[in-house]
This record gives sequence, structure tokens and C-alpha cells, in this order.
Amino acid sequence: MNTSRRLKPLHRGFTLIEMSLVIGLLIALMSTGIFFSSAIGTWKAGRDASETLRSVYVAQRTFLADHPTTSMSSVSKSDLLPYIPGKPSTFPTVEGLDGVVRDIKVTVSPPVVIDNTGITYDPSGKPNDSLWDVGE
Repeated sequence: MNTSRRLKPLHRGFTLIEMSLVIGLLIALMSTGIFFSSAIGTWKAGRDASETLRSVYVAQRTFLADHPTTSMSSVSKSDLLPYIPGKPSTFPTVEGLDGVVRDIKVTVSPPVVIDNTGITYDPSGKPNDSLWDVGE
């Protein structure tokens, strides 16, 4: 009686299909990560702008508390500069998504970011989402 059986050798390794699936999955994960990292950068720029606008808004309210008879339309940046938290040496500006530095309109309350033509700049498209604006 021959008790020795012929065993098939075990082939260990990956097939072409398995390797293709793994590579495809890695590419999908990397693409998702790149997409979300750019979205986070956009959100961060909006959040930085809203924080700057909030500090200007605090300066407006503090200035008007000290000068209650002053009209908001007559307030200038030089009036508000001493009231901005952190006592910066220059009035803050906001960098847009396109890299252009934009100004802040201080003659309205709450303040808004404006572009070169004086139009309100808010790439989020919502005036109350607290990104690129002070919100509600």
C-alpha cells in the first residue's frame, strides 16, 4: 500500500486580478483624500476670513459703545484700529480663495469683505453660514 499521496504544491502570491483591485482601491482612496484636503483648505480660508470679520465686528461694537452718537456710516478704519483685539499695527485684510487680498468694509454693521469694485465678496453664497461673513 502506497500511503504517500501526491500533493499539489501551494502557490502563494497574488493574481493579476487581486493586484489590480488593490491598486484600484489605493487610487480611489488617494483621490478621495486629495479632494477632501482641497475642500478643507477652502473651508479654512473661509473660517480665517470670518474670524477676522468677527474681530472687526467686536471693534465696531466697542467703538460705538464708547461713541454712542457716532453714525456707523462715518466710522473709519483708523477709528476702529485701536479697538481690534490683539492691537495689530495695521488694519486686517482678508485673502480670498484666488489669493487676492481683499478689504473690509467697516461702514456697515456687521462688516463685510469687499472686492476691488466694492461688491461684497462671499464665495460660499450664503450670508449667514459664518464663512466669509459674520453670520447671524
